[in-house]
Amino acid sequence: MASTDKPDPEVPTKSEVTPPPLPPPKRVDYFAVDVGLRILLFAATLTALVVMSTAKQTELAVVPGVPFRVPVEAKFSHSPAFIYFVAALSVACLYSIITTLASLGLIAKPTFATSFLLYYAFWDVLMLGIVAAATGAAGGVAYIGLKGNSHAGWAKVCPLYDKFCRHLGSSIAIALFASVLLVLLTMLSVFSLHSRIRE
Repeated sequence: MASTDKPDPEVPTKSEVTPPPLPPPKRVDYFAVDVGLRILLFAATLTALVVMSTAKQTELAVVPGVPFRVPVEAKFSHSPAFIYFVAALSVACLYSIITTLASLGLIAKPTFATSFLLYYAFWDVLMLGIVAAATGAAGGVAYIGLKGNSHAGWAKVCPLYDKFCRHLGSSIAIALFASVLLVLLTMLSVFSLHSRIRE
């Protein structure tokens, strides 16, 4: 006699059960951090620029061939390395203003964010090279002013021009901080670009 019981409905196996689709990963934009770092870069380059531009001191010094001391002025425009340093800081300061405004625009309208991140990565590396090279050149000349070089016959000038040398040291230290900020900005741009490409 045939069974009248209804057959059990087929129970799906684990392989047949499809999990609900996962929501797409939420994109994290770091443009607020980018704007903060660029504002810090502006403050650092402007401060280093002002400190370096105001580095000036006049002292009575011995000049070879003159039997008495004469007033001799020390200022940044007397050294090509310091002029390059001021020019590099000026370019970096202007660059920080332009890119800060661009980042604020990308926060408001993020349509072109990916292409801007690529440009930021390129330009940040270029600015880093300019600022780091200028800081190294100025630091080398400042070190000779501080320590002298007995082999080349260059005397120490910082014992005489102490205020001038303090300005130099402060400006170079702030420019080193600006270089670190540019490294962080480059890393942030590359990381943000990488996370967008992986999506």
